Amino acid sequence: MLPVNPQRDHDKRVRNYLISMGIRTVCFILAVVFTGPLRWICVSLAVVLPYVAVVAANAAQQKRIDVLGSVTPDDPPHHIERHHHGPGHAHS
Repeated sequence: MLPVNPQRDHDKRVRNYLISMGIRTVCFILAVVFTGPLRWICVSLAVVLPYVAVVAANAAQQKRIDVLGSVTPDDPPHHIERHHHGPGHAHS
């Protein structure tokens, strides 16, 4: 499976975000209109929906990483030793 075109992927993510925030807005409006348990269900949905949207977006991101594979260097990085020459240390 080939990776998704970045622009198409971006457009899809924006569309999904706008849909989920639209649903959240409707939940807030319905929470004002309704009373009793239905009100609290709407408030709960409005509070939980952003978390669900983030988890779904991260799952899509993980899927892209799985398709593309991770990028790792061929050789391990070389470490540069640093000498601290602060107060109390003699220069050598």
